[in-house]
Amino acid sequence: MKQQKQSHWDLPQGGEDPRRGNRTTGPATTPPSSGESAFPEEPARVGRTGQPRFPVPPKTTDSHHHIYDARYPVDPSAQLQPPDATVADYRALQRRLGVERHVVVQPSTYGTDNRCLLDALSQFGKTARGIATVSDTVTDGELAGLHDLGVRGLRFNLEYLVGVTVSMMEPLSKRIEPLGWHIQVNATAAQLLAHRPLLASLSSPLVIDHMGQIPQPGGAEHAAFRMIETLLAGGRTWVKLSGPYLASRSGAPVYADAGMVALRLTQLAADRMLWGSDWPHPTQAADNKPDAANLLDDLTLWIPDESTRRRILVENPARLYGF
Repeated sequence: MKQQKQSHWDLPQGGEDPRRGNRTTGPATTPPSSGESAFPEEPARVGRTGQPRFPVPPKTTDSHHHIYDARYPVDPSAQLQPPDATVADYRALQRRLGVERHVVVQPSTYGTDNRCLLDALSQFGKTARGIATVSDTVTDGELAGLHDLGVRGLRFNLEYLVGVTVSMMEPLSKRIEPLGWHIQVNATAAQLLAHRPLLASLSSPLVIDHMGQIPQPGGAEHAAFRMIETLLAGGRTWVKLSGPYLASRSGAPVYADAGMVALRLTQLAADRMLWGSDWPHPTQAADNKPDAANLLDDLTLWIPDESTRRRILVENPARLYGF
């Protein structure tokens, strides 16, 4: 559903007006019985906001967030047009969460125009990496230039395809493999299943957004989960433990059903799990956006082992994104 565009945050200072010049292409756990919470600390967290309740380890990484800036033109075919969520806004969130490293993901709003992404990477510096969206007309020189600016992968948002097609995924996967990049896919469970052969055959590593949006109450018994399980067994697939609100039926603040999916995925491949805030939660209504501090706390309930959480928050993203 198309959101109304409304800007109420401050724009970052400095930099050239982007509307001038050229575009830059730039072990299994038994689910709880009905009515029983899988995470008994849930009641204590209702209504809490602010900083995370547990101290995050040094070099904690938010592996998935977006930047929106009204200085950059929206793609005419974009369905999602959220209000501004700028570099300055995210820096404030970083301070509140204690996040040192992060990955800026190109939203469908801008299609293949990566200027907002690249401007954000230039402002954030060496603690940030980027995931871009490009068409198959991109040159090898342009890909190399994006790498120099901090980009480490290409995103295909199958829910909101803007400026790209699914048919571009395989050839681009081959071209980015020498760079050490990966293909990142956002898709519903049905879309993942529809493209199973393609995703299983990619030359580059694959990163699946938002736990694959596994439907509930099916959870780990759903066919899409079984598909992801098979992909994980191949050793080249990663999963972002993000966006629990996209498929949860149990709901906030813990998203216990999605948490069970996160736990099962981690049991399958703890060395290829990532955490992301999905800030500023562009698919959620303005009055229904989660607090990212709560989402970080959810991870401590889903994944109670501290050493495993450190892998998810620090070690795994350092390997994948080259921090």
